[in-house]
Amino acid sequence: MSGFELTLDQIEQFDELGYIVLDGLLDVEEVDLLHKIARADLQIKQDVASRADGEGGAIDLVVRNEVEPETIYGAIVASESLVNAVETVLGDEVYHYHHKMILKEPKVGGAWAWHQDYGYWYNNGCLWPKMASCLIAVDKATKANGCLQVVPGSHHLGRINHVDVGEQTGADPERVNALLERMPIEHVELNPGSAVLFHSNLLHRSDQNTSDNPRWAFICCYNAKSNDPYKEGRHPRYTPLDKRPDTEIAITGRKQWEQMESMSS
Repeated sequence: MSGFELTLDQIEQFDELGYIVLDGLLDVEEVDLLHKIARADLQIKQDVASRADGEGGAIDLVVRNEVEPETIYGAIVASESLVNAVETVLGDEVYHYHHKMILKEPKVGGAWAWHQDYGYWYNNGCLWPKMASCLIAVDKATKANGCLQVVPGSHHLGRINHVDVGEQTGADPERVNALLERMPIEHVELNPGSAVLFHSNLLHRSDQNTSDNPRWAFICCYNAKSNDPYKEGRHPRYTPLDKRPDTEIAITGRKQWEQMESMSS
């Protein structure tokens, strides 16, 4: 990741549509390290959780509340340019709310029901939707392998009631169906290392992976300092996030990969 700042057009697009695509957020070396480390990470394999999608499949994911400074995950989460971008669109200091890896394997990777992230996080004591996520493609994300789908501008609707959908929580299907009769769906296809930064009230989903190709994604989630939850929840309350130079992503990743190789030899 080389130092970048959002342009005025990108900021306006985030305000209008609820998301922006950041092409090549991670460079070739960084995404290669993330890919190798995640695939070889035994802790991910041990901690993976599976949630039925209500469509006959299940989604696998691993969630972390800690920044993990000695890992490439922590270096990405705290990278200066990314954190500054989130602070720009939210207009406030932000902190690490959590991060997660989504594991959509070929033929078996499940779907995510239509939802808003704030549909979940509201219940954790966050009073405002001053929250955002950055999804980074670890593998190439396409329609065939279940890339992210969004409804541009749907963040302006405010929070939609959420109900059980399989073992997931999804936006009220009646309201979603009415919305989709009036607004288009956009498939966000991404090359490895590219990302999409989106508002917590943006309505989004993903289909099952019916292809022969995996789709793993790394998602960094942030909350505004002024939106510190009023009660304890599933994710942390405000703790200052120490920003790290973008160059530390590759440096930390190399060290972590060398350690993993030495432990396996």
